[in-house]
Amino acid sequence: MNFLRRNAANLCKGKVLGKNMNCSVHEVTNLDKRKISNVINLGKYGQRYQAAHSKSVIGAKRFASSEAQKLSEVVKAEVQHEKSNYEAPDNIKKFLQTSGWKFEEQEGDVNMVLTKNVDGMKIIIDFQLVSPFQAEGENEAQAEMTDFSVTVEKPNKQGGITFYCTTLQNDEKFRYMIGNVKYYKNEEGKNSVSSYNGPEFEDLDDSLQTSLDEWLANLGVDSELCDFIDSCSIDKEQREYMSWLQNISNFIES
Repeated sequence: MNFLRRNAANLCKGKVLGKNMNCSVHEVTNLDKRKISNVINLGKYGQRYQAAHSKSVIGAKRFASSEAQKLSEVVKAEVQHEKSNYEAPDNIKKFLQTSGWKFEEQEGDVNMVLTKNVDGMKIIIDFQLVSPFQAEGENEAQAEMTDFSVTVEKPNKQGGITFYCTTLQNDEKFRYMIGNVKYYKNEEGKNSVSSYNGPEFEDLDDSLQTSLDEWLANLGVDSELCDFIDSCSIDKEQREYMSWLQNISNFIES
């Protein structure tokens, strides 16, 4: 109260606003009381705002937690469904046991490699996983085609030959077709995307096509190999999909 009275006295002398004022101590006291009341009301408003904001944050967290729980349950159900329906193709294991090809792959990597030594030469077959679903505009035969390459290298010699091929499903005579035959002098030429890939195979003389086909068959590229490539490329996609689902589920729950 002494503080209010001192302010009132100063106001009456005109010192607070720098002007001459005629006012009573009672009037100024009421003025300061109103200021204090406004401050108190502002504090109450701030408390109410803070409480409302806290409720909003808590509600948002609960909503996010609810959505995460829902997503986790959906992903878990999908994981269980895929695992319970998954069955590895029989021809994959059988082919690797009897063909002499060495198979290499890594989890999370779309690439797969087959290697084999034939007549002192190293044969390398590269291919990737493919989607089991038919893309828009594709017919059933196109959806089941798999691109692969066959690289032939000789020990202690630079260079090599790469056949760019595609498996076929409905051709009565051939199980695969050759697109191009590339020759490279060194590793740089082998991996270069701008190096010449050779002419279109179908533009070659018929006798040359036949000779290249027969040579490739002698190196082990046959119907059984194409069956393996088709089956393995789809199986790989399925296994990677199940692994992806499990990783998503683990991340959400962690």
